[in-house]
Amino acid sequence: MYKRVRLKDTVEVPPEHLADVTPNLVKKLLQDKLEGRMDEDVGSVVSVVNVHDIGDGAVLPNRPGVYYEAEFDAVTFDPQMQEVVDGEIVEVVNFGAFVGIGPVDGLLHVSQISDEYLAYDEEGQMLASRESNRTLGVGDSVRARIVTKSIDERNPRESKIGLTAKQVGLGKHGWLKEEREKRQATTESE
Repeated sequence: MYKRVRLKDTVEVPPEHLADVTPNLVKKLLQDKLEGRMDEDVGSVVSVVNVHDIGDGAVLPNRPGVYYEAEFDAVTFDPQMQEVVDGEIVEVVNFGAFVGIGPVDGLLHVSQISDEYLAYDEEGQMLASRESNRTLGVGDSVRARIVTKSIDERNPRESKIGLTAKQVGLGKHGWLKEEREKRQATTESE
């Protein structure tokens, strides 16, 4: 999900900073340009962390700045299909729950949470089961698997990630703890 990668990119240094082209200046310019942007190959750039090399500057006609190619390390977020992720419920709606997983949210559709029918409680901002009295609400921690993803490079916040929690070992952390304790009690009583 999170990776540290070595990248190359070109950055424009404005005329007022040409006397002092340092790795710190180039790092700040790269951060302003790249952080929060999505790239199909590496995912979303979370942070530019270290500038290794700054090439020779190039001047383009009718452009005031000087363009430098820089080699740098960046931390990226790139969710993979079938990856198991932990996140927190950030919003509950009648059709499911949105789970914060890094810089994007994934959708945990009601059909992918439990085999039980889950009713939407708008006032309490939660999904609730009448059978087991289990609830899922804002702030709850969950473990889920990524089953679909559609990345929007132009607007990363519009990317869509589909999640499931119906498999063994997935679901609300509290539910998983209850199941572990039940298994442990059963094993100890045998």
